Amino acid sequence: MNWFSKLLEKNTDAKRPTPRPATPGTEHPPSQPTDSAVSKSNATHRQTLTLAQLKKFAPLRDLDDASLTSLPHRSLIYAKGAVIFTLGQRTDSVLYLLAGQLAMQPDSDNGYQIDAESTLANLPLNSGSRCGATATALTDVRLLEIPIELNRLWTDKSQESANCVELIDIQLPAPINGSRFFNSFAQAYRENKLRLPSLPDVALKLKDALKKDIGIHGAAEIIQLDPPIVAKLIQVANSPLYATGTPINNCHDAVARIGLNATRNLVMGISMKQLFSCTDPELMKGMQALWKNSLYVSSLSFVLAQECSNINPEDALLGGLIADIGAIPLLHFAEQFPDGGPSFLELQTALPYLRGPVGVLMLHTLGFPEQLGNIPHQAENWLYDSGPELTMTDIVILAKLHSYFGSGNARDLPYINSIPAYSKLSNGKLNPDFSLMVLQKAQARVNAAMHLLS
Repeated sequence: MNWFSKLLEKNTDAKRPTPRPATPGTEHPPSQPTDSAVSKSNATHRQTLTLAQLKKFAPLRDLDDASLTSLPHRSLIYAKGAVIFTLGQRTDSVLYLLAGQLAMQPDSDNGYQIDAESTLANLPLNSGSRCGATATALTDVRLLEIPIELNRLWTDKSQESANCVELIDIQLPAPINGSRFFNSFAQAYRENKLRLPSLPDVALKLKDALKKDIGIHGAAEIIQLDPPIVAKLIQVANSPLYATGTPINNCHDAVARIGLNATRNLVMGISMKQLFSCTDPELMKGMQALWKNSLYVSSLSFVLAQECSNINPEDALLGGLIADIGAIPLLHFAEQFPDGGPSFLELQTALPYLRGPVGVLMLHTLGFPEQLGNIPHQAENWLYDSGPELTMTDIVILAKLHSYFGSGNARDLPYINSIPAYSKLSNGKLNPDFSLMVLQKAQARVNAAMHLLS
């Protein structure tokens, strides 16, 4: 059993990064192949793959033919026993396993293996600028090497979609493309006719007022217009996240203790709960499940930001909370659809394709800041590279990935050490025990953060 499986057995509720495969750099040239592979090795060094072969791999399959054709690549042969790359090594390449089997050894007692016949072999062994494991060939192996320029091409394509709030179309996958409901939804989206919910007045007024530096007193005056939010803020101020020993019993002191920026984000978060609501009993269960998962991702974002970045944890809390906001208009559309819409299970199948573009549009309509605006589109774009520094989007991507650990979907996830967001963690964070350590150390904070917005 590999270390990943052992972690899932230890804590099915925990969220932890998987080991990150590393890439070859120029300082680690291919080892001499065995006699049986010499001629094959010489040939594959000069061989290029067809477009059809390249499109087996993510995210190559989603690039247009022109971009993919212009991207140089080569295949490399390594002999059994060769060390292909090492933990922490910097690289300017992205690697995929074409044939054979690799042993990956992260900074941990437990390693894992990747076989070319497995589904995970369609994902990069690495995609960040640093390697998160040492890779050793268990058999003669063949690798596809692509310049790290691939990250920029994929990120540009992703960002172009995320920035377009008036998208021409939603690409529906084959299983739902013939559905009258989903085609109607896509048409309403294209024509900007979706009914988008709005936040409570107090949240919008506070968001706008804080742009003018109104101060604690001014913020408290606005918040006091909504007694339930006041009660929740006082509860938050007295929670383990902020409590200093002296109880808080009024709105002004609660804002002073929490801080203006954190207050704004918490009010936005508390207000967002009202968006996850509908009258249909089955869809309401779905809304509640989505809200609970959003709280979980939000809590993970808070803890990850606090433990491993200089990103404000309260900002990360809100960033995680809005990651799946695009699901709300879809469920409302289903509730109002003539003759009844699809079941929540069918809606869940479509969510990965719809929540990104719809979420971006919804945040734009609600006036959320630009730094949060592309999170719904990128939150599950595991290979998204925001640049050399860890960003809010990276934190939410890591939180999202963590949120699936211990679930039935975990087997289809990339190894965390293979994604760009994880490669930016430093200061001893590059090890596969990182997530479990953080969650064990900060479980009280996670529970408190989830309780704040429940």
